[in-house]
Amino acid sequence: MTEHIDLREQSLTVATEARGLEALVSRAARAGKGPAPVERWNPAFCGDLDMEIRQDGTWFYLGTPIGRMPLVQLFSSVLRKDEDGRTYLVTPVERVGIRVVDAPFIAVEMDVSGSGNGQIITFRTNVGDVVEAGPGHPLRFVDEDATGGLKPYVLVRGRLEALVARPVMYELVEHGEEIEIGGRTMFAVRSKGEVYPIMPAEKLNRLSA
Repeated sequence: MTEHIDLREQSLTVATEARGLEALVSRAARAGKGPAPVERWNPAFCGDLDMEIRQDGTWFYLGTPIGRMPLVQLFSSVLRKDEDGRTYLVTPVERVGIRVVDAPFIAVEMDVSGSGNGQIITFRTNVGDVVEAGPGHPLRFVDEDATGGLKPYVLVRGRLEALVARPVMYELVEHGEEIEIGGRTMFAVRSKGEVYPIMPAEKLNRLSA
C-alpha cells in the first residue's frame, strides 16, 4: 500500500504540480535511453499535462517552448499514440495525455539511394529518429483542403508519424514517377519495394499546366 501511494505521489502529473519540468525529466529518464518499449506497458491513466507539440514540431510546456533538445528527445522516447487517437507520455507506472496539433515528429532531412524497385528513401526526424520508408514505415499523402497543398507523413514507430517538412517534401516529389496502380496512372514514389501514390497523374498535369 505504501509503495502504491509512493508511486502515485511520484507520477508525472503530481510531479508537475510540485516540481515542474525537472520532475518530468526525472520520471521520463527512468524509462531508459532511446525509444522505450511503451507498447508493452499498460499503466493507469494519470491525467493530462499542459504539454503540446505544435505543427512545426516545437514542444511547449505550460505555454513556454522547451528549448533544450535533450529534453525533447527524452520525452519523445516515451511517446505513444493509442487507439483512441490521443498521444501520451508513458512509463511503466503511469500514462499522461499531451496535445499534438498535427504529427509528433517532423521529417527534416531525407536521403535517396538506389533506383527502381531497389530505391530506398531514408528520413531523419527533428528528434533524431532515422527510418527507411517501406514495410513497417509507410508513407501517406494527405490533401490539405485549406491550401490546396499536400502533406506527406511517414510512420516512425507504433502509431507515431512524422510530417515531412515542406523543403523535404519538394525534394521527395522530385523522385516521383508515373506508375500504373489498379488500372490508373498515378504519380508515386518507391521505397524498399513499396509504391506510395501521391496523386493521379492527370491531377499533377493540371497543376503543372
